[in-house]
Amino acid sequence: MVESLHHEKFYVTGVRSDEALGVYVGWSAQRDSFADSMPLGNERGDVSLVFSGEEYPEPGTARRLKERGHRLGGEEPSYLVHLYEEDPSFLAGLNGRFHGVLTDRTRGTATLFNDRFGMHRIYYHESKDAFYFAAEAKAILAVRPELRTADARSLGEFVACGCVLGDRTIFQGIQLLPAAAAWVFEDGSVRQRGTYFRAREWEDQDRLEPEGYYQKLREAFAGNLPRYFDGRERIGMSLTGGLDTRMIMAWRKAPPRSLPCYTFGGMLRDSQDVVVAREVATVCQQPHEVIRVGSEFHARFSHYAERSVYLTDGCVDVSRSPDLYVSEKVREIAPVKIVGTYSSEILGGVPTFKPVKPAPGLFSPEFLAHVQHADATYAEVRREHPVTFAAFRQSPWWHYGVLALEQTQLTVRAPFLDNEFVRTVFRAPESAETNGDVRLRLIREGSPALGKIRTDRGIGGGPSSVAAASRRRLLEFTFRAEHAYDYAMPQWLARIDRVLSPLRPERVFLGRHKALHFRVWYRNVLAGYVRDMLLDSRSRARPYLERGGLEALVRGHLAGGRNYTTEIHKVLTLELLHRLFLDSR
Repeated sequence: MVESLHHEKFYVTGVRSDEALGVYVGWSAQRDSFADSMPLGNERGDVSLVFSGEEYPEPGTARRLKERGHRLGGEEPSYLVHLYEEDPSFLAGLNGRFHGVLTDRTRGTATLFNDRFGMHRIYYHESKDAFYFAAEAKAILAVRPELRTADARSLGEFVACGCVLGDRTIFQGIQLLPAAAAWVFEDGSVRQRGTYFRAREWEDQDRLEPEGYYQKLREAFAGNLPRYFDGRERIGMSLTGGLDTRMIMAWRKAPPRSLPCYTFGGMLRDSQDVVVAREVATVCQQPHEVIRVGSEFHARFSHYAERSVYLTDGCVDVSRSPDLYVSEKVREIAPVKIVGTYSSEILGGVPTFKPVKPAPGLFSPEFLAHVQHADATYAEVRREHPVTFAAFRQSPWWHYGVLALEQTQLTVRAPFLDNEFVRTVFRAPESAETNGDVRLRLIREGSPALGKIRTDRGIGGGPSSVAAASRRRLLEFTFRAEHAYDYAMPQWLARIDRVLSPLRPERVFLGRHKALHFRVWYRNVLAGYVRDMLLDSRSRARPYLERGGLEALVRGHLAGGRNYTTEIHKVLTLELLHRLFLDSR
């Protein structure tokens, strides 16, 4: 199991067993990361902890524990064992994305736990002889190969939503530990399936007036941000042209040239993301570079597509394979990555994903029933509190795949999933406009100079003017035009585009806002890979696919007269799932 998690040469691994408690634990971590010091123990040797991920403690935590007589080792997370000794319910006070196993010989128990959002996953399988758990499903599959069977409902949700909903997985018999779990084991069996937190605790808070809410949010964000820049590893900033990463830059106030910044770019031109991010880095006096996705990635697309599906246990489709390519480059800059992810979703309450109907004629009627069932499941979840959906559903379900992929190469830190920040957002006033204004105000108060820079879509910047309004309308038009020309190109326009293809009209529309252009790539530079994979006899024989529909879809897209980009993403990913996990049973 441990070997199946040893993905890179910069990983460290280990194993520990406690036969008296019936616990056998292995681990894998990136060298020099927060968790590169397992296992941890107390002075008496009766408490042991294997911890994965990161925790961002309140300042002075280690000092207070030392004053109370605890001897802390040099390892960063060593204080966690002593927090448990001070208070067995210490999990409720932890802040970060993590999971772990804590054994207490005095009590004769072992506790399996994870973070309150469920972002640092634990997969598990219960059998008559043992309880198996792992950070990745492939570790369980390595020792229980009979579980290499797909769950049809989960596949349907993946096709419809791009992720599996709830605590299920792609694989029958393998589940996810619920968020904020604290499951207690005795003699190798589950004694208590407990939880240390429920979203209802934050939903039931009183709402604040607009000004009081802003002050609380500013205090939570600016006050806790320094925690995410601590540690012994070099830190880099993933900078975009939007508001989220700029909020971090406005309040971090890093010394000149101390925080390397980088932006994901394409080969056709500098996108608005690149243009604006470069300006932000210049104002902050930080170095900036562009990591471009182009011919080098195309030449190794098969490698990155396969590797992305494998590393994430099928939690991302092949369209996210550039994230793996970029993450490898980013590690050369700094092994720790600060991101602005989750801010817009949590503050704005706008869903990032929703069910999408696949092209007719591609899937069998029996399988389509599972795809359609995802609509009802999604609709039920959307009735929850919007912040609960964003933080406790969308983040661990839809966002998890990309996070898991990046974390194979990097330590990823997300200040907008800070406990206090999310808890404060639950107290937002009823006014729908409040959260839209709060990010701009935070930027302007943190750094007036950054507040004068517009976003990649023309939001913010200097005082309102006719020129500024015109600029914003132009940027919004080019954004929508690029989307319509790329992923969302209607079928009638695809036929016209095929006729015009010798003139390369993509040079007019593409690259202004986006770096990835799979519609054109699948038709041109990646056409051979798509053809070889999807018109192969194995692919065409999959029981949930309509053979004639698949062939028509692939040939229509490769000929240029049709647009099936999203469908190709999905069927390529499903085929790789079979070849990497299911067929090998």
